[in-house]
Amino acid sequence: MSSARTSLRRVGLGSALAAAAVLTAAGAASAHVTVHPESYAKGATDGALTFRVPDESDTASTTKVQLFLPTDHPLLGVLVSPHDGWTAKVTDTKLKTPVKTDDGTITDAVSEITWTGGKIGPGQYEDFDVAFGQLPDDTAQLTFKTLQTYSDGKVVRWIEEAAQGDEEPENPAPVLKLTAAGTTSATASQTSAVASKASKASASDSAARGLGVAGLVVGVLGLAAGAFAVVRSRRTQ
Repeated sequence: MSSARTSLRRVGLGSALAAAAVLTAAGAASAHVTVHPESYAKGATDGALTFRVPDESDTASTTKVQLFLPTDHPLLGVLVSPHDGWTAKVTDTKLKTPVKTDDGTITDAVSEITWTGGKIGPGQYEDFDVAFGQLPDDTAQLTFKTLQTYSDGKVVRWIEEAAQGDEEPENPAPVLKLTAAGTTSATASQTSAVASKASKASASDSAARGLGVAGLVVGVLGLAAGAFAVVRSRRTQ
């Protein structure tokens, strides 16, 4: 019996380690709030940005999304695309430094967009589209701090910014890189980038689910092997 118990313990330990590895890999595949495409040309006009919001809770749904747009380097001519089930509230702010354009001087810009009324279920995501008339040309990147509210009252603050060279923070804010004018296409290449990101996100989610299933299979096989070892030992004795 001691031999059988030793075999069972070894199999059980192996199954536990395998399951732990699977859970760690699945956790690493979790997503954050992101902006797509990841880069645009400085001063680009008549474009659009997509903000992807994943629900990372196991039990609660996302019921509110607050997106804060920078006002030190404002986006001009912001428009929000209608989204089924969601109501968007757009807030304007007076700019400390007005922006001069060919059409005149702009003194206010959109500083916040809040979506409510809809629901993003556990394990799902939603894309929110924001169009703009013109991006700033005097900065290298734009940070969009975001608050995500869940149905259980929890609020996740995607507001952290990593200094250059540092590792990604736990709750990073979406960041749009602004490249030199003419190095990024505002049409076909960005549409392709959005599609590519969507495909990669889907593949990552599928991989995480596949790892979870594999972990369950390993556990079941481990238990079966342990039971077989016990029965065999008893017969031998």
